[in-house]
Amino acid sequence: MTDAPAAEAPEEQAPQSAPQPWADLAPEHFQLLRLNALHTDRNSGARPLRFVEFGYAERHDKEHSLLRMQIQLPGQKVRKEQNLLDVRVDHQNRTVRIGNDAGLQLEPLNRGVGRYMLAQAVQWLQHRCSHYRIEGMSLPNKDALNEDTRLRRDHVLRSLGLEVEYLDGQLLKGRIKETPVGQLKGGWNTDKAQRVDILEAAGMLQQAEQNLMEKEAQLRERDERVAKYRREDNGLRSTIACLVAFSVFQAGLLFWIALR
Repeated sequence: MTDAPAAEAPEEQAPQSAPQPWADLAPEHFQLLRLNALHTDRNSGARPLRFVEFGYAERHDKEHSLLRMQIQLPGQKVRKEQNLLDVRVDHQNRTVRIGNDAGLQLEPLNRGVGRYMLAQAVQWLQHRCSHYRIEGMSLPNKDALNEDTRLRRDHVLRSLGLEVEYLDGQLLKGRIKETPVGQLKGGWNTDKAQRVDILEAAGMLQQAEQNLMEKEAQLRERDERVAKYRREDNGLRSTIACLVAFSVFQAGLLFWIALR
């Protein structure tokens, strides 16, 4: 009697990474940012004056801390992963991870938004865990496909105190080296992005309304002058038409007299 074939063992599934704490955390505090008008960029296009909302929230426990930052654009929707930056702290290992493997995906580009968010991250970290270390991580390849984009990215990271290296000299394989939090540098380009306080925003709205009222008054005055000129023009046209008719009648009368 032959043995029955052994039941096939179920395929081993790849271990899933543990869910991150506070994965559904939403921004709770908000600021208004003014993105100043800049010259047109050959890659990102026109860069007019814009206002965006910067939101953030933070959570802490004995093992982890999280700072989540997000940029909201008025009247414009972006993908879930865009304009979002997480700063996660592991207190047991005394390490910090900024962002994820996909990198910081921003809209609009080249407006100083990314540098502002990173500056807030540096300030937050140095206030709470300056003796921790930033984890080394690979940089996304897509940022290196365009030379200008890669150079701009590397400039921002190095200005923050992070060291960028390339494996075997290949520009597509860049990574950030492990760096002490205490060596990071804050600050952002205020010529591009500026924080707007509530009173300043109210003053800007009041000034804009006053300018609008002045423009409306100027338009009404212009419309009145145009209407006046039209009335005068219609009067002149009527006078000219009468003169032409009288001249034709007089010429006809003279011609009739001459024939008699």
